[in-house]
Amino acid sequence: MIALIGNLSRDLIPGRPPQVGGGPYHGARALHRLRVPARIIVRCAVADKETLLPPLVRLGTPVRFVRGESTATFAFSYDGDRRTMQIDALGDTWAPADLPALPSTKWVHVAPLARHEFPATTIEALARRYRVSFDGQGLVRVPKVGPLELDADFDPDLLRHVWILKLSDEEAEVVGDIRALGVREVLITHGSRGSTVICGGRSELVAARGLDADPTGAGDAFTTAYVVARNAGFGPVGAARRATTVVASLLTR
Repeated sequence: MIALIGNLSRDLIPGRPPQVGGGPYHGARALHRLRVPARIIVRCAVADKETLLPPLVRLGTPVRFVRGESTATFAFSYDGDRRTMQIDALGDTWAPADLPALPSTKWVHVAPLARHEFPATTIEALARRYRVSFDGQGLVRVPKVGPLELDADFDPDLLRHVWILKLSDEEAEVVGDIRALGVREVLITHGSRGSTVICGGRSELVAARGLDADPTGAGDAFTTAYVVARNAGFGPVGAARRATTVVASLLTR
């Protein structure tokens, strides 16, 4: 059994009505494809629950809602293939007391949208009971309203409690020396080019086939599928290959 934890977001895209986003939602798309037992724990402002929760629930994985005060909100703009993101509102911070018990769960994937959402004390509380996978957005995204900013001003103590760390190329560049982080397994995603698995002093590229499809949420789906595969007994590289196949199947549907 695995679990996904994180804030839902309200995503504002030109020409479309507001839509649900966030790691748990896009991870749930992978779970829907894989049909494996899992749990999802999410949070947003109570006022947005009736809008954001139903699309997630319809994906079929059991969902537990944690009452929130605010909803993370992102506005996207496009100039050709170039996407710009702005933070319009920040989501809630999770304290250890906000974490529910998760019986029979081995792995928990934590999907922050910005650095403030899951402090080291909360990740430490999770790591006492589960193996923790963590999205690197929670290291480098500056928790400030306005154009999205990245920096390396994160608490390195948090990484002592992380088993798997997922970073995009841009996030990895901000973080710096990956091997100095002390994390057992690091995944660096390269978009349509695939991913690199860094584990046990070795680095291996897992290639992917480029697809003409909207890649929104592909990183969240990839990490979720990776954790599912690790929970099923796959090794790190085998899990990345399996996750690559799952994401390709989602993008071509």
